[in-house]
Amino acid sequence: MTEPLRAVIADDQALVRTGFRMILTANGIDVAAEAANGDEAVAAVRRTRPDVVLMDIRMPQMDGLEATRRILTGGDEDTRVLILTTYDLDHYVYAALTAGASGFLLKDVSPEHLVAAVRLVRSGDALLAPTITRRLVERFARRDNVKPTLHRDLSALTPRELDVLRLLATGLSNAELAGQLSLSVATVKTHVASILSKLGLRDRVQAVVVAYETGLASPGGTG
Repeated sequence: MTEPLRAVIADDQALVRTGFRMILTANGIDVAAEAANGDEAVAAVRRTRPDVVLMDIRMPQMDGLEATRRILTGGDEDTRVLILTTYDLDHYVYAALTAGASGFLLKDVSPEHLVAAVRLVRSGDALLAPTITRRLVERFARRDNVKPTLHRDLSALTPRELDVLRLLATGLSNAELAGQLSLSVATVKTHVASILSKLGLRDRVQAVVVAYETGLASPGGTG
């Protein structure tokens, strides 16, 4: 029997934490700890080694972005961070993704989608809501003054892998990628895994960032 997925909930509002805990535990996900600020979140992760952290952005003492950076650069690279916020703003999106978050959802997400997102990022995939992907694209449409943070040399990728990465940047799922390229879903997964390995990336979210930072993909087009 496999061990239950373990999560830490970081949010400065007790009612929000309680709501998330009820949703997760009702769906077989163990909540290992709660945190009311970034400092507590980092300490909770070090103490409990969870699979996934549900991380609010705006918290006192240390915000969720800095907490995410510290968690993912402090020996807890296997922990996945799922950002939850009420603020649908592009600069938070960009900051969260470059901090290493594997997903970004608004707090009005349905309980079913929240649980699915937690399971998805734990499996090694990454999640961006369509509205979030759109804002990421808009961010790079104004990227003249944005310093690349994940810039990678794409020369190691095959032509097919470049095609996959270019389409991946538009927010397509593996099934949608397979349909676009007339490939099986299994083949697409293999290509995505190869892209991440060759570029030294954590997940699909970082691959999206690289696609725009290198100019392979561009807002309103395919780069």
